[in-house]
Amino acid sequence: MWGGARGNDNEKSKGWNVVADVGSHGLVRLKEVAEKGSTAYRWEGGAERWRRKTEMAEACQVCCGLVTMAEVATMLGRRNLLSREDNDEARKQQRQSCARLLEPACWMMVLARVVEEGKNITQGYSHVEQLLDRISNGVLAEDRRSAITELQQVVAESSSAQLAFGAMGFPVLLSVLKEERDDTEIIRGSLETLVSALTPIDAVQGQKNEIRPASMNSDILSRESENISLLLSLLSEDDFYVRYYTLQLLTALLTHFSNRLQESILLIPHGIIRLMDMLMDREVIRNEALLLLTHLTREAEEIQKILVFEGAFEKIFSIIKEEGGSDGGVVVQDCIELLNNLVRNNASNQILLKETIGFEPLISILKLHRGSAYNFTQQKTINLLHALETVDLLLMGGPEGETIKNANRLSNQTAFAQKKIIDHLLMLGAESQWAPVTVRCRALRCIGNLVIRNPQNCDALANKLVGEEPHIEPALNAILRILLRTTVIPEFVAAEYVVKCFCEKNADGQATLASTMIQPSSGSRSNPRDDGAISFGSMLLQALVTSEPNGDLEMCSRACGVLSHILRDNAYSKDRVLQVKLEESVPSLGPPESLLFRLVKYLAFAASTKTGDKSQTITAGSGDGSYIQTIILQLLAIWLADCPNAVCCFLDSPSHLTCLLERVSNPHAGVFVRGLAALVLGECVLHNNSTENGRDAFAVVDAISQKVGLTSYLAQFDELLKAFDSRFSTAVSHKPPPRSSSASMLDVHEVENHNGLDHMEDHPNLTAILDPLFVTFVRKLEAGIREEFVDVYSRAKNKASILPSGLERRDGEVDGDYIKRLKFFVENQCRDMQDLLARNSNLAEELVRSGGHGAVEISAAKPSSGRERIQIDALRNELQEARRQLEMLKSQKAKMEEEVLFYQSTSGKLESDLKSLSDAYNSLEEANHRVESELKGVKIGANLSHSEVERIRTEAREEAQKEMESELNDLLVCLGQEQSKVEKLTTRLVELGDDVEKLLEGIGDEAGLPDEDEDIEEDE
Repeated sequence: MWGGARGNDNEKSKGWNVVADVGSHGLVRLKEVAEKGSTAYRWEGGAERWRRKTEMAEACQVCCGLVTMAEVATMLGRRNLLSREDNDEARKQQRQSCARLLEPACWMMVLARVVEEGKNITQGYSHVEQLLDRISNGVLAEDRRSAITELQQVVAESSSAQLAFGAMGFPVLLSVLKEERDDTEIIRGSLETLVSALTPIDAVQGQKNEIRPASMNSDILSRESENISLLLSLLSEDDFYVRYYTLQLLTALLTHFSNRLQESILLIPHGIIRLMDMLMDREVIRNEALLLLTHLTREAEEIQKILVFEGAFEKIFSIIKEEGGSDGGVVVQDCIELLNNLVRNNASNQILLKETIGFEPLISILKLHRGSAYNFTQQKTINLLHALETVDLLLMGGPEGETIKNANRLSNQTAFAQKKIIDHLLMLGAESQWAPVTVRCRALRCIGNLVIRNPQNCDALANKLVGEEPHIEPALNAILRILLRTTVIPEFVAAEYVVKCFCEKNADGQATLASTMIQPSSGSRSNPRDDGAISFGSMLLQALVTSEPNGDLEMCSRACGVLSHILRDNAYSKDRVLQVKLEESVPSLGPPESLLFRLVKYLAFAASTKTGDKSQTITAGSGDGSYIQTIILQLLAIWLADCPNAVCCFLDSPSHLTCLLERVSNPHAGVFVRGLAALVLGECVLHNNSTENGRDAFAVVDAISQKVGLTSYLAQFDELLKAFDSRFSTAVSHKPPPRSSSASMLDVHEVENHNGLDHMEDHPNLTAILDPLFVTFVRKLEAGIREEFVDVYSRAKNKASILPSGLERRDGEVDGDYIKRLKFFVENQCRDMQDLLARNSNLAEELVRSGGHGAVEISAAKPSSGRERIQIDALRNELQEARRQLEMLKSQKAKMEEEVLFYQSTSGKLESDLKSLSDAYNSLEEANHRVESELKGVKIGANLSHSEVERIRTEAREEAQKEMESELNDLLVCLGQEQSKVEKLTTRLVELGDDVEKLLEGIGDEAGLPDEDEDIEEDE
């Protein structure tokens, strides 16, 4: 009976010796015995007594949690004359036998730990032993059955009996289950006794180091996978109670050692299939099987896949339909919880669900009919919460980091949208104010997850209408109204989440909402409840500019959070809202006030108000001022990012810059207020493209340096980022509602009655807007601001516009000398400038990197840095103008050289043309002489009359004269054009200082034009 050796008197007596030893020293507290150890009894009673005392002391250490039973078994196995190390197999078996012998002794000591006096232990323990002896050695079947019944009652009522059963009862009952399968009644009793041994008995609250017999018994039973296989085989029995108690037993094992049982079931052939078959059994067994599978699939992905391939989805929805959907009882809750385990972070199971039976059965659980009187019972509320959780899990798409997550998420979003789930979610979240607040919150979050980064679903939500005639309004308007007016904080957070998801990566949706920001008429403002006909933007604008007489800006802070989502990463929306002008109820003499100016006024008002307003939950993160300061500053940071127009508008009023500087320098302001104010100031430098004095980036940097100090200013970013890290490191993950109806409803009532979310100390507005996305935005912006500050300190404040007098061109100075003088001056200035720029840049970078070290030295160096900056500005101006003049002269010189080359080539071409014309003219004259001589010969030979000869000669001369005049006119025109070009070229060459006479020397000597002219005159 001890450690599996039933009926061995030697081993049993040895175990009893240990117990008797405890009884004889019952007045000694066991913890003291454990702490003293074996040395306290070393010299009492010889070697045998010392050995028993050592066993008792070390077993007591097990009870007190000082060592484990395995360690004690190992120690005593070595101590019992087996300390020598050898490889003898017999020796190893003796050690194992000794270790098994020790285990009952340890259990006896645990029993003594429960009842510190050892006088009554022997009697209670012997009773359990007698019952086990009757079961194992009894002759009459009826006597054995009654012994099992009595044992079950004893174990169910006494923790000490559970301990005694754990020490020696499992081998007896497991042997009965294996060998006596035909006796149904004794099998039932054995299973029921095992269930009682594994069921915890209520312990005294507050007791430290309490013994948990049920957990210990579960440990013993689940160690061997053969035991689990035996229990699974009992599920095929025909008896109802055998199957029922077997399922209860497996469930009890799961509650204590789930991982061990999951591994054992996976190793057993057809183990999961046997459990799945129980879902088609009678109702009671089916419910127990559901509960068992729910525990079994919580963190076992392999079991989840097997269940899905065995048709778990079809069976789950079949049971839900039979039980009445959301109106069903706790069985529906168990089914949906099992469904959640199968699809949670499991993309493949989600795809299989979508492609096999689809999402329609799940959506049918959420269907509510308009116009009926709804009675939300506790169980119906829990069922709806679990079903909405299933929708949420499917809309997540899968675990983080998987590549198919986004594709699966988009696919699930599209599938849900095609089934019109958004109508049912709007009914639960926006229209059904009679629904429990937890259901409304969960439905709103599902709407947000349905539309996030999905343009088609965003458009569908924007076009949805809610309500009944005549009170119909857009769904987004209804959600905005909930956001602005609800008094339940979780509902506000859920509604804000919908707006955030709608605006994320949805530029068109943001622009549409921004375009509707038109101030409503005075009639609408006078009756804020009658806002069903106004647009989303008008309702938002009304909340932004309307404040209570007592200065409560709660609604304004909520509206600021919404506006920040509309403006985030959308240039059009920022410029569009920047153009919004507010009309005062009483016209003033000045121009209409912009929305940006009004928000800065609210910021100053919130900073100056030291209210202990109960609606303003102040934390260490928000300081003594209202949390509204943080929210408005967050909005300004998003608005001014990458928007120079907004920065310019913000700096139109000098008081705005002063307001931010006061927030940064105020030691009583919170970390978030100081840090976000510094962030907005940095944006006024980073995104500032103004050139006006007093509004440019240099003016802002100078103001920060004078009022705050650069070191103190940059330190605000480090504190802000540390606050963000601390904030998100302590975030508590969301937990789904528990299975128990009473526990679930307790959780529901806590959410409904508690004005905080998950017991968070921060105001929910801050929780909604200071999300990880904004933190990433701040980190990126902070790096850009630091670089811009270094750049501002390293560049000129004003561009150079006047050339220094020493660089003017002197009278009579040729280009070469002037260029050489400019080059020499520029080289000197470059050397000086490089030295000064390097010193100034190093100073700025050192100041940026110093988080607070050397503040005294830096502040002492400010006057010299100012003088250096003036010198650098002047030298930089001179250098830039000199470089500009040098580049201009170089370009002019290159152009003139090109013109000289061109005119030289043109002159050569003209000379060759002129020579060609002269040659042509000479040829013409020779032809004329030849014709005349021929005419004389003809006249003589023909004996023509003088008058005829003269006539022919005259005609020939006239014809030749006409041809010559025509050619001469063309030549003169060309010569005139070339002559004008030569004159211009000569003038330009003179201006450039070249000697024209030398260039023309030798040109025309070979033409022979005067001699030809004389020959012509002589011929005539």
